[in-house]
Amino acid sequence: MTERVTAPGDLGRRVAWRRKELRLSREQLAGRAGIDPGYLSYLEETAAAPTLDTVRKLATALNTNVEELLGGTMGLPPGRGRPTPHPHLERLEAEECLRLIAPGGVGRVAFNEPGGPAILPVNYVLRDNSVIVRTAVGGPLDDNLRTGVQGVEFKIAFEIDRIDDASREGWSVLIRGGAHHVSADEQAAAATSGVQPWAGGERELYLKIVPAEITGRRIRHVS
Repeated sequence: MTERVTAPGDLGRRVAWRRKELRLSREQLAGRAGIDPGYLSYLEETAAAPTLDTVRKLATALNTNVEELLGGTMGLPPGRGRPTPHPHLERLEAEECLRLIAPGGVGRVAFNEPGGPAILPVNYVLRDNSVIVRTAVGGPLDDNLRTGVQGVEFKIAFEIDRIDDASREGWSVLIRGGAHHVSADEQAAAATSGVQPWAGGERELYLKIVPAEITGRRIRHVS
């Protein structure tokens, strides 16, 4: 009897997301996995129940694992596995750092508040080599990051990373710079950045981080 799987998450969405991350067309992925391109289209667009063998083939072709495709790692922090046998840590140039974070996504803002150091995840976009985030008026990134002195800004840190559990490789980028609260005159320009906070709610304050320092690191597997 052929074993079929019921994904706890959206299998098709995860396959499509990973495929696009690797910049593969459906035809290319189907060729790698040895499955019909039409079936791959069906799998990505519907709530299909493929065989376990098909999921394994897709996981191998996508350089990931079955658990990841089936959503079994949802709610778990990345990087829980052992390191690769021969890891190599390399430092990244500023240009490479900006290239890596250019697609936008989720990063972390590190700053000081009255209770001590704080780190908050935020959605961001990169516009003209500056980081743009949207936050709530009166929220932690508003009240705690105003100096009260015109032209003087608190210096904060912004971190973005990507961990690939399947290959046990990844990278991280750290940006340090002033926390600039976008003024009313700059609001229209900031709004064109298109940053959309996943947290929802009223988030009409734009924060701009102009890098004063950009550093990054990448972990690679060396055979």
